[in-house]
Amino acid sequence: MTKRSAAAKRPRRERGSLNPDDIIEGAFELAEQVSIDGLSMPLLGKHLDVGVTSIYWYFRKKDDLLNAMTDRALSQYVFATPFVESRDWRESLLNHARTMRSVFLGNPILCDLILIRSALSPHAAQLGARGMEHAVESLVEAGLSVDEAFDTYSALNLHIRGSVVLQRLYDKNKEQDAEAGAYYDDIAIDPDTTPLLAEAMAKGRKTGAPDDRNFEYGLKCILDHASALLEASKNAADAASRGVSEAAAAG
Repeated sequence: MTKRSAAAKRPRRERGSLNPDDIIEGAFELAEQVSIDGLSMPLLGKHLDVGVTSIYWYFRKKDDLLNAMTDRALSQYVFATPFVESRDWRESLLNHARTMRSVFLGNPILCDLILIRSALSPHAAQLGARGMEHAVESLVEAGLSVDEAFDTYSALNLHIRGSVVLQRLYDKNKEQDAEAGAYYDDIAIDPDTTPLLAEAMAKGRKTGAPDDRNFEYGLKCILDHASALLEASKNAADAASRGVSEAAAAG
């Protein structure tokens, strides 16, 4: 999803040459200028230099077009995101999470289509499910139970999406109002009444902010918990094995 220059002007289109791919590509171009919320069929027709009825021939309403854009965006996003591998589950999951966050933060349109927009097409939902299935499968192969693997990846996914969406909403508010701030910027810290908070925040910490420090801390907590579950499972298996051996020796 390469960003085009807003100043680039499309050549006038020949009659009858419009196709769905051109419409989707033009919609991404226009969304970079006006956002997903500002995208409309009449504006897109003007951008593509075609009558709006030509667009409705392929996409009957804006939601149909957004579904097609989401399918394309999600396909490219899945392709760009590293898989979780069982043989090195922690490092690959760490890389997976950081890449997901980076991709979404770096592409507001992708974030708006996949994370903020509530509706997904069946195809997009299937792509998301297959990606999650692979991650859970890898964690099970690493030694977690299905429930533990599901809960681990679900918590990780929620952590990534929550961090990205909070940042995106903050950015959108700033675009609409330069004076707008975030809730974590408005917390009143008084060294006399909240000395511990004052001490921590004097070092650059922000409570609840979707910044790198908080993201990495939450990420470490999730992975540490998964490591503890694996260690407990291994210890239980070792204990059971020793019990069998001791019973066999006693018999």
